[in-house]
Amino acid sequence: MTSALCALLLLAALAGPICLRLRRNPALITGRDGRLSTSTALALAWTVVLVWLLLAVLGHGFTAGGGVAYFRGTDGPLSNLTTVYLPLLGGPYVALIAAKTVVGLRVEHGSLAKPPAAPTPTGRRPLRELIANDSGRTDLVDLQYVTLSAVTMLYVVLFFLADVGTGLPRLPEEIWALTGAPAGAYLVNKFATRANPVITGAAVSGGHVTVEGGGFADARLTVDGTTVPALADPLTGTLTAPLPPGSHPPLTLVVTSRGLRSDPYCYEAPAIPAQRTT
Repeated sequence: MTSALCALLLLAALAGPICLRLRRNPALITGRDGRLSTSTALALAWTVVLVWLLLAVLGHGFTAGGGVAYFRGTDGPLSNLTTVYLPLLGGPYVALIAAKTVVGLRVEHGSLAKPPAAPTPTGRRPLRELIANDSGRTDLVDLQYVTLSAVTMLYVVLFFLADVGTGLPRLPEEIWALTGAPAGAYLVNKFATRANPVITGAAVSGGHVTVEGGGFADARLTVDGTTVPALADPLTGTLTAPLPPGSHPPLTLVVTSRGLRSDPYCYEAPAIPAQRTT
């Protein structure tokens, strides 16, 4: 019981400052578009878990374990490190490196749009971005990758805490598939994702609507089901179009580019702050 409590305190001391740092400034786990990166976040999480396991085993070995002799033998506390735990860590890192390469090449060749993420009022990124696409809708592939990885981490942590003295938990060697298979599906999804236009923001002024986002080459804009002539600004990457007669917020905006449609974007008029009376 004492060993498990010490291991939990060590986990809190290791993961706590990292979580607080990422909460204030998540740049370490954001992609090139400023959104939270699923592959980066999971690779970092697995790194923290594995470092914690190794430190906890090391601490136990030189305290309650009796010293150097604790680590010797074919069935020592680290005997399954290379057969189980390094493959568990390797899947997320392969997905991270490969996904960054694929996305970078597709953006460079114009087959994928990655518009910058819309800023948030607090400057923090919502955790939902880990399981969502660039339009903010839940992505099933990202969801299964995050869910299965989180369950596997919980499985490893609980089994370790149940018996710290035995070292790294004796898990089936095939458990790497719980991170490797979802990582592979995540990577394939990066190849298969079509270059749909993405709307990240909109503004209405003087009877015109300006749409922000990406993938607007040869684009058409639809406002509440009515197609309006849109003018693209090559410098800012925005679309500007006149509003149909009688249109007023809320507006449903859809961009169509080269036969591909964006997800509908709902624009609502910003709230007018109440005036203070004296």
